[in-house]
Amino acid sequence: MNAMTAAHRTLPFGTHVEVTNVANGRTATVRINDRGPFVGDRVIDVSRAAARELDMIGAGTARVRITVVSEPVECFYVQVGAYRNAESAQELANRYRVRREDVQVHRTDGMSRVLLGPFDSRAQAERDRTENSGILRAC
Repeated sequence: MNAMTAAHRTLPFGTHVEVTNVANGRTATVRINDRGPFVGDRVIDVSRAAARELDMIGAGTARVRITVVSEPVECFYVQVGAYRNAESAQELANRYRVRREDVQVHRTDGMSRVLLGPFDSRAQAERDRTENSGILRAC
């Protein structure tokens, strides 16, 4: 919420995009770290920090232009939990969020997976995996 991040349906995790509010010309560079939005014709959901930069907090939505700045060369996550019960996954994610911002819950194949990252290098992900007793996953 307080990091410069966003959700996009198809761009690879770790991709950096410049988002421009076409109404006022303000821009924000964000990192794609989640999937979505899944509402109507929206193409990107930005974090509160990015929305503040784009001056769209009051309106909640805005017409934007998206430009890819860079795509990740490598991308890894550390999975620290997988649950059929989405509430259990959220509880674990909330415990991790007390000490870090890069926590996500991805829902696929009927499972809710609690992921840390993304990490731009395998070595960085391996260190985090060891510290958190997790499983290494590619993006």
